[in-house]
Amino acid sequence: MERYHKTLYEVLGGEAAIRRIVEAFYPKVQAHPLLGPLFPENIFPVMEKQYMFLTQFFGGPMLYSDEYGHPMMRARHMPFEITPERAEAWLSCMRDALTEVGVPEDLRSVVIDRLSGPAHHFVNTPSS
Repeated sequence: MERYHKTLYEVLGGEAAIRRIVEAFYPKVQAHPLLGPLFPENIFPVMEKQYMFLTQFFGGPMLYSDEYGHPMMRARHMPFEITPERAEAWLSCMRDALTEVGVPEDLRSVVIDRLSGPAHHFVNTPSS
């Protein structure tokens, strides 16, 4: 008998859950003094790309790649000064968004652990 393992996308609750997370996350990012200045005033296109990326990153449909090609996220973040402090601020905003939408603590830890590697991989500027 074949064993079936759910993806993180499925465990989180699929499309609706990823949308809720993204919608809770970006107001926190915009309000954060280290992160807000990096983002455009019209945050909605950024939110849609994040929704598409997280869907794919967590094992759901390949929305981002289907629309934009390979994510190449480090290259896409190179124009911005990403410091270790900004990476941690980003993760903190995500942690708060996950809490806000009711993701259980054990699952929050898994999500943050999964996002920590990429967040720190995008660092391209030393601490100030």
